[in-house]
Amino acid sequence: MTKSTNKTEGPVYSAVALQLRVQSVNRCPDRASARERMVNSLAHIAEKVRGAVRWLGPDCRLVVLPEYFLTSFPQGETIEQWTDKAALAPDGPEYTALGKIAQDQKIFLAGNAYEIDRHFPGLYFQTCFLIAPNGNVILRYRRLNSMYAPTPHDVWDKYLDIYGLEAVFPVADTELGRLAPIASEEILYPEIARCFAMRGAEVFLHSSSESGSIIPTVKDIAKQARAIENMAYVVSANTGGLDDIDLPEDAASGCSRVVDYRGQLLRVAGWGETASATAELDVGALRRERRKPGMSNYLSRQRFEAFATSYAQSRFQPANSLLGADGTVKIPDRSHFTAVQKQTITTLAERGVI
Repeated sequence: MTKSTNKTEGPVYSAVALQLRVQSVNRCPDRASARERMVNSLAHIAEKVRGAVRWLGPDCRLVVLPEYFLTSFPQGETIEQWTDKAALAPDGPEYTALGKIAQDQKIFLAGNAYEIDRHFPGLYFQTCFLIAPNGNVILRYRRLNSMYAPTPHDVWDKYLDIYGLEAVFPVADTELGRLAPIASEEILYPEIARCFAMRGAEVFLHSSSESGSIIPTVKDIAKQARAIENMAYVVSANTGGLDDIDLPEDAASGCSRVVDYRGQLLRVAGWGETASATAELDVGALRRERRKPGMSNYLSRQRFEAFATSYAQSRFQPANSLLGADGTVKIPDRSHFTAVQKQTITTLAERGVI
């Protein structure tokens, strides 16, 4: 991350959490038909992004798309099947198409997709990305907490050797401020957002697919908590429904939102496809708040050294569960992740933690 030269002033612009329906690829019989559906989805996304930017005006500089907006999520497919059917190549045509959307609309475009990595053949990672107005992908983050899917932590030593820790928690220093991604339910894990905040993040780009509710959900509460404790904006885009999937269409739909750095809800969407979750972000005001002494300046009052030893001495979910002693990568079935969690629970119980 390049250090920012403007510490107390900053841009003012509109951001939109674009709530879109997702065309699932689960029922596609093969890779070719899944890719064809993705092409159709990309055309739909291009249309809706174009319409949203026209509707909201030239101040709209940031568009956040929902979680796995090109595919939905696996339902019974093996790791190998989902990798073949749904995972994108980092230099694949899908990213080229998304880059063109960002170029055409002169926006920063954030989203989330399943992605392969040549260093870990046979695996996929759930990846958050940020595309600049020139069409280039300027940030990639691979989700660290996932229940039934591989993560960098499962191949931790090799991943760090290849990419380094800063690539695990990337922050993009842009003309819109310092932007960082959070994937889906990772909004529930304060350490994820905190590691980005320690690297200067000012706006969290949260791509999600969850059940919207008129009663605040645990994720809704967490979105406000992450904003408050890190003094950062949260732009959270949910899906607007799931098509061609076994679940009810609105099982994951609604209530995309924008939260300011005080934890205030600036805008909350309803259900279905909508661009109504849009709000003005004043990054200069955020920066001035972060530099103001007082009880509400939570970042400056953090005492990380006091917690570091406890974290270093604690082992919960083990690292490298998919990495052999010789450095080879194991391709798991889905039951592997449940087995690891069960063993972790047993270990924590034996230690008296739970």
